[in-house]
Amino acid sequence: MSQVAYGCLMSVDRDQVLRSAAALLTRKATSTMDEVARAAGISRATLHRHFAGRDALVLALEELGLQECEAALERARLGEDSAQDALRRLVKEVEPAAGLLAFLVTENQLFEGDVQNEGWARLDSHISALFRRGQENGEFRIDLTPVWLTEALYGLIGSGAWAVLDGRVAAKDFSYMIAELLIGGAQRRVEA
Repeated sequence: MSQVAYGCLMSVDRDQVLRSAAALLTRKATSTMDEVARAAGISRATLHRHFAGRDALVLALEELGLQECEAALERARLGEDSAQDALRRLVKEVEPAAGLLAFLVTENQLFEGDVQNEGWARLDSHISALFRRGQENGEFRIDLTPVWLTEALYGLIGSGAWAVLDGRVAAKDFSYMIAELLIGGAQRRVEA
């Protein structure tokens, strides 16, 4: 490989390519690898040097998304304070990965077959535990399962990412709108 070609390969920001791919694939799931390359501002050949095909690209997107979501879980300190406050922190911390998460939770390829990335089970487990803690503390309704609340959170994050990407919602409102809508719907009400 020539020095020029090697330099071009090394200068590609892999995470940025993945984020561009996620943004495009979220809007247009049938995008070709050529379209993904154009969206990332690189040649198709460069894209293929990093990702042998669509399957490899999707798996790389999954790995990056799971890493970022797990890091967000750590930063959110889910075991501290009230479950509602921890949920607000989680939404704020996961915001930078929202576009990836929006793509991943709707990518059927990742959930077909017998083998799935264990990262999904870890994410689900931690988030469901947060909702369960909120139920046990009397903060969240008990008629909504922690699994359902976890799925609702993923859906709201994905919808929020779409709305921000599309320019229909200001990025500064993302965390507030998602957390408050979910908490408002999940909050246990004391009947008089």
